[in-house]
Amino acid sequence: MTDTIASPVQIGVRRLAGNIGAEITGVDTGTELSDDTIAQIRQALLDHKVVFLRGQNLDYQRQVAFAERLGPLTLGHPTLSSPPDQPFLEEIDSRKGTRANHWHTDVTFVDRPPAFTLLHAVVIPPVGGDTLWANTATAYQSLPAELRDLADRLRIVHTNDYDYAAVAYREERDDVIRAMRQQFVSTVYETEHPAVRVHPETEERSLVLGGFARTVAGFSPQASRDLIRILQEYATRPEHTVRWQWRVDDLAIWDNRATQHYAIFDYGQEHRRGERVTVAGPVPVGVDGRPSVALKGEASAYYRDAA
Repeated sequence: MTDTIASPVQIGVRRLAGNIGAEITGVDTGTELSDDTIAQIRQALLDHKVVFLRGQNLDYQRQVAFAERLGPLTLGHPTLSSPPDQPFLEEIDSRKGTRANHWHTDVTFVDRPPAFTLLHAVVIPPVGGDTLWANTATAYQSLPAELRDLADRLRIVHTNDYDYAAVAYREERDDVIRAMRQQFVSTVYETEHPAVRVHPETEERSLVLGGFARTVAGFSPQASRDLIRILQEYATRPEHTVRWQWRVDDLAIWDNRATQHYAIFDYGQEHRRGERVTVAGPVPVGVDGRPSVALKGEASAYYRDAA
């Protein structure tokens, strides 16, 4: 009996917006794909920052197997529990209190945020529940020269015990959501990142901001808030964004090193559920060559298989 070798496939790539987003066709990520096909998907991902594939029938094993073609995986989350026997999975489930309705880049509170995120749609509400993505590389390019120069030199502290983690659930009386909040901050992480990182594959410069960004090193709390707000406004301008209307079995893959995203909470009590796995990334490096530095919390177990 001879082994079956996957044949090369020329994938289809259709742009969705001027600066970010593309839909990929002609690929079934639940099957064995050739190295050439994986290389095409990766290149589309680097070019367009987020890509979408319709009709992907994925269980946990198939999603993990495909994700591992892009690199070693992290655990599901640094603090939130994964389902039994599914250590690489994070459940994005509205019934369990998971609502990422704020602009953020995934897990920037640790010193090695994921390189890629893969989210498979399992339950989609009949109306609402879209997600927005922003291109933080074109956002950086759009900064006025003087502001770009300043951003190149800034260092920003990110933490999981801040912003939406602390504010979104403050008045929440639901026991499930309150327990989720407690688990989310069960270990507090703080990491100092460069405000601008150099992408390890494309060499593009991109802003490292989002909802976990708390303070700018060397600046007062008020000045920090002002600086982060000014830079964040450039990152999320409509010109840098794309909006995706989900269907069941859609798969979104995004370059977490050059994007932010926002899951719109406009579906009331309807159920929304996705299954997420993440590919481990390197320590971000700034324009000056300085890497990110962990200030609080030990995250090596989160990316243990990629260390």
